[in-house]
Amino acid sequence: MRSFGDNAMLALYTINRQPTSGIPTGFCHIMEHSLIERFANVSPGSYINDPYGVYNKMMHNVGVCMIDQYIADNPLTMEASGYEGEVKGVNEGGEAAVLDGIQMLDPEDAARHMEEYLIPQLKEKIKNFSEPEAIQSFINYESQVQAILGDDILKVSHGTVKFPHLLYVEYGYEPFFTAYLLYPDIIEKVFSLQADYAILCNTALVKAFERAGLPKYCRLDHDMADSRDMLCSPSSLEKLWVPHFARSIKPVVDADFTLLWHCDGNLMQLVPYLLDSGVNGFQGFQYEDGMDFINICKMKPKRGGHLVIQAGVSVTRTLPFGTPDDIVREMSFLVENGTPHMLLSMSSSCVPGTPYENIKTCIEGFHYYRRHGVGGRL
Repeated sequence: MRSFGDNAMLALYTINRQPTSGIPTGFCHIMEHSLIERFANVSPGSYINDPYGVYNKMMHNVGVCMIDQYIADNPLTMEASGYEGEVKGVNEGGEAAVLDGIQMLDPEDAARHMEEYLIPQLKEKIKNFSEPEAIQSFINYESQVQAILGDDILKVSHGTVKFPHLLYVEYGYEPFFTAYLLYPDIIEKVFSLQADYAILCNTALVKAFERAGLPKYCRLDHDMADSRDMLCSPSSLEKLWVPHFARSIKPVVDADFTLLWHCDGNLMQLVPYLLDSGVNGFQGFQYEDGMDFINICKMKPKRGGHLVIQAGVSVTRTLPFGTPDDIVREMSFLVENGTPHMLLSMSSSCVPGTPYENIKTCIEGFHYYRRHGVGGRL
């Protein structure tokens, strides 16, 4: 493994579940151009002209220790007040999806497409899978981004561990979830084939990471809840999805990867199933939606020890609408109730319009806890 700076090593020890004296800083995804430039200490307008250079400078100035999802150009899709003039998707009031000439208007359309197109396509992907190509692709991407970030920010993987997904993005919420209820045999067949393909990918991933000496970490990112509850009943997921999820991630679980599940919405009912399958950490947390941070941090992973937690100051509540004092209180709460293997960050991307003083206070907290660790108090 390459030689890293102190910040990156602090993150590496944490995700490897080793003792540390400080708390590393996870990603700091600021979306407002003027604030990226301000924290990068560059002149106004610089971000658009050099998005990767300015974003990287901002992350180094903040003291980011580790980043999984590299989205340096994502703020280019936003204006000062957020997304403006974007085309609405199938789940945002846009037109129904059209897949292989079939318009997704009802569950029968979704089921027909799965049987006639998706299932054969998945079988073809499995048949044509090339492990050598997959191994090289994993190594190339992770190594290239690490070279961009330099030695003091650790690049870890995001989305590289494959597993079955709920296909509401492709089919639309109503066609997919009504098909999920009416045609469970077809849905489970899709999950099964997704898992078969995932096992091939994840086996190659383990070989790639071991060959290149890459950090054995991945964030698993798939929204399965909203602010109220799960998108599917836990009992149906236990029957249709969980067995295929568990077997799909088994190669990386057996290789002792650190696997953090990204928490959007109220996922509390899913947490036990994730832990039983081998997930050993969580990131994100929408506390206002019912995610019980204190109890989650007390839970134990299947492989023993403590969970790895990337605790974030809320980007949906505290950062945009709170005060600097609220930021301090929330960070103190997270640190006091976290685990021995913990990173601090924002809970997700920090939206345009978030007050500068709130972000500044958050960054000052990151710096404080990197130096003082769990025993410190802002």
